[in-house]
Amino acid sequence: MGILAALGRISIFLLQTLGHMVRPPFYIKEFGQSLLTIGYFSLPVVGLTAFFTGGALALQIYAGGARFSAEAVVPQIVAIGMVRELGPVLVGLMIAARVTSSIAAEIATMRVTEQIDALVTLSTHPMKYLTVPRVLAAFITVPILVGIGDIIGIFGGYLVATGKLDFNSATYLNNTVDFLEAADIASSLIKGAVFGFIAALMGCYYGMNSGRGAQGVGKATKSSVEAAAVLILAANFLLTTMLFGS
Repeated sequence: MGILAALGRISIFLLQTLGHMVRPPFYIKEFGQSLLTIGYFSLPVVGLTAFFTGGALALQIYAGGARFSAEAVVPQIVAIGMVRELGPVLVGLMIAARVTSSIAAEIATMRVTEQIDALVTLSTHPMKYLTVPRVLAAFITVPILVGIGDIIGIFGGYLVATGKLDFNSATYLNNTVDFLEAADIASSLIKGAVFGFIAALMGCYYGMNSGRGAQGVGKATKSSVEAAAVLILAANFLLTTMLFGS
């Protein structure tokens, strides 16, 4: 019953957020700041995560393929693994760790210090001012981060394969380009948009519904990251089933 009640509250919060997205007023300044915070400032951690994951993936695939004399499949598997699964999921989890926790802590602190009550006093709807800009910014920027992460991850695999595993540079790039399809890239970007939406929504939801005091802020931050990570992995399974189940 507790789980169902929590899902119901999150669903209501989701519908309220979607409703406020299409009704004025719109806070452009807050939206622009959220674009920078969620998108631009997340590039370093996303890039490093994708780069090292791509390199490690190339090494693992080469070691596994060597058992069946199939070392040549490294570029194809690195490309499809990064674009279809690892790229979107890793970026989503990094956003959950970095952005969801930040949003939850910020909004929860505003609730504890009664800044949200002050917004209501000034006739400013808290969801319009705090939730909508962050959710919309994450929905737009995370697919871009996923695309960049995919490229950097494939580049990491390329460097390891050509520098350590003696792959031919031109052949590796040709195999990568020939193997990827438009559907793979589209699925990666779709997953990124959904994961970004989930990450920001969970941060806003738990921040808005945090308890009082420092303990309430800490619990809201922890719960938001846990919920975002679990929902991202669950959404990844559902999206993979829908897009590639056949």
